[in-house]
Amino acid sequence: MTKVAKTDLDVFPLCLGGNVFGWTADQEQSFAVLDAYADAGGNFNDTADVYSAWVPGNTGGDSEKIIGQWLARRGRRDDIVIATKVGTAPDLGNLAAETIRTVAEASLRRLRG
Repeated sequence: MTKVAKTDLDVFPLCLGGNVFGWTADQEQSFAVLDAYADAGGNFNDTADVYSAWVPGNTGGDSEKIIGQWLARRGRRDDIVIATKVGTAPDLGNLAAETIRTVAEASLRRLRG
């Protein structure tokens, strides 16, 4: 495990990127990847509010939704660290402080399921 500087977080040295969740990996496939990663000792997942807004029919936050559903169904919320980012989602268009607050609140809602 690796300690994140200036925090009390210990994370697996390999962060699992979640940009494919809800895009090229559906929920079942995403859960299988998340299960295998966690079973191997992984506890550090990456996502972003814009994953996968580029896919027709998706609105962004799709990866966060899947990770949130997995956390809830597996009861893993207390032992998984989520790194999420703010991108320039098409409906927001900028990275002003208010935009980041709005996105952060929406991301938390998705991750909490």
